[in-house]
Amino acid sequence: MTGEAPLIGRTRARGVETLTLDSPHNRNALSAALVGDLATALADAGRDTGVRAVLLTHTGNTFSAGADLRDPPGPDALVGLLRQIAELPKPVVARVAGHVRAGGLGLLAACDIAGASTASTFAFTEVRIGVAPAVIALPLLPRTDPRALARYYLTGERFDAAEAARIGLVTAAGDDVDAVLEPVLDGVRRASPQALAETKRLLTARVLEAFDRDAADLTALSARLFASPQAREGMTAFLERRDPPWVV
Repeated sequence: MTGEAPLIGRTRARGVETLTLDSPHNRNALSAALVGDLATALADAGRDTGVRAVLLTHTGNTFSAGADLRDPPGPDALVGLLRQIAELPKPVVARVAGHVRAGGLGLLAACDIAGASTASTFAFTEVRIGVAPAVIALPLLPRTDPRALARYYLTGERFDAAEAARIGLVTAAGDDVDAVLEPVLDGVRRASPQALAETKRLLTARVLEAFDRDAADLTALSARLFASPQAREGMTAFLERRDPPWVV
């Protein structure tokens, strides 16, 4: 934990452990502290025999604003968190009722199932600050439509929940995200723990192959880009709410 207020809320109902991203000062951005707290909470849920599934949600109107540019996690830490979600022997279900940007989309892709409200919006904004969606590609590329990823990776365009469902970024979208996820949570509550663990292992095999094959290279790429002059200028422009010099 951070020594201050916890950044991850924890509640449980009928075997479903709800982990709530609760860092309102930076719109649930992926800071080093939040990534560490979430990893701890997931590990606890994975060990607890009373937990059948994990529901990952958020406070406020933003699921996650992406990497915290003032206190970013190390690339190894983010890789570890994404892999931990994929390897957890229990389903991890994302509940999105707000906006998701950049690294936050990696969390969604790592989850087994994701539901979103129609008020949610999504964008891969990395190219606009001089970096690439490198580490988060590990769960995204095996699970998401490649032509759509090419468009949204390269342009940073914003898209809505219906499009996120069409391209496989989320499982389903609706006006009421809790209604969307109600049959999902009912289903996992009716499933045996053994069956869930082994079925998840089948479903995540390709994702984990990507981690084994590409994690080291993509971690190095991420570190190199974030240390580059263009990224420093891009991040400074973002924090100062102005266009970087390459905008034409």
